[in-house]
Amino acid sequence: MVAILHAHPELDDRCNVIRFRKEIEVLSGDGAGSLYTALSADAGSKMGLSPSFTVYDELGSAPNRDLFDAMDTASGARDNPMMIVISTQAAADHAVMSELIDYGLRVHDGEIVDPSFHLTLYTSPQDADPWDPETWALANPAIGDFRSLQDVERQAAQARLVPSKESAFRNLILNQRVSAVSRFIHKAEWDACGGSADLQTLAGRECYGGLDLGATRDLTAFVMMFPGDDGQVDVLPYFFMPETNIKERSNEDRVPYDLWAQQGYLTLIPGATIDPSYVANVIGNAAMTYDLKALAYNRWRIEDLKRELGLLGTHLPLVLHGQGFKDMSPAVDVLERHVAERILRHGGNPVMNMCAANAVITRDPAGGRKLDKGKATGRIDGLVALAMALSVAQRHEPEALPACLAELVQ
Repeated sequence: MVAILHAHPELDDRCNVIRFRKEIEVLSGDGAGSLYTALSADAGSKMGLSPSFTVYDELGSAPNRDLFDAMDTASGARDNPMMIVISTQAAADHAVMSELIDYGLRVHDGEIVDPSFHLTLYTSPQDADPWDPETWALANPAIGDFRSLQDVERQAAQARLVPSKESAFRNLILNQRVSAVSRFIHKAEWDACGGSADLQTLAGRECYGGLDLGATRDLTAFVMMFPGDDGQVDVLPYFFMPETNIKERSNEDRVPYDLWAQQGYLTLIPGATIDPSYVANVIGNAAMTYDLKALAYNRWRIEDLKRELGLLGTHLPLVLHGQGFKDMSPAVDVLERHVAERILRHGGNPVMNMCAANAVITRDPAGGRKLDKGKATGRIDGLVALAMALSVAQRHEPEALPACLAELVQ
């Protein structure tokens, strides 16, 4: 803003630049007494500012939405407030920048009528050739002007030769919603499996489950998959977290757990830790509603759950599923195939979407693969549970009929 003022002497004469406070004060003319100031990221200190005009730069990289919400709701006393957001796309769908873009696209399509909202978006299609200069121009209208063509050419050449740089190039140069970290599942492939089934039709259907019990304060995932006559597989997930400090946990993980809980995608269990009796009750009710053939589990905290299931008088077809390469490699393979062939219908559950976006894999010397929580940038419990459910379904064999019944069937 100081550079703009210096380029226009008439405006420069009307303003006083206070550099050590990063403020510009209007001294005369229209708007005399107004302040233009750079703000810190501390959202708590921004309540009551009542700005007439706000510019939020690089919202896509914001750690949370608190400052955006504080500024967006602080202008209620103004007749014609305006907020402008300028940013590269965020990597994840749940980011506030992604929500704004998705909302703006719906306004453009006429699905939503909102004259107070405008979106200008320069991006390259996901299926466009990332190495074609015409693709670069779609996301960089100033290329060859004040955006250096030579710099884009340099970054493209490096990204083409170094696969680990491609995602960053797509996000920062092509303005695509792609994480800068290489993921196990491509976002476009996962989104293509976002269809959902009518829950009413799932009652009584054959299904297989996966259970990933988190630590006492972490995410716990219980996921069921329902094979369909049409060859498709419907996914029904349940997620649990302790209610205490959920706001702080949302800030730490940079995802809106509190909002997802309000929307019904995440169940908050009262207290500071996961109560196994609560999870056991949900699983028991699911087993009565659906034809649960097998429930894959890992050893972590399973004895606590078994104890609670015993108290409820619930008997489940539990199947031990290791988390090492031996058991997880086939599970990863079948999950990858289901996504690539668009066999899954995961319903777009945002918690499951987060797990899919965070997932990374580790390989052993023999080429085996497993989902690696240690290397993931966030929680992946839902995808681990889904992989286990798909794996146990693939290897499940119906019980053989007694000889006398087999003869009757023949």
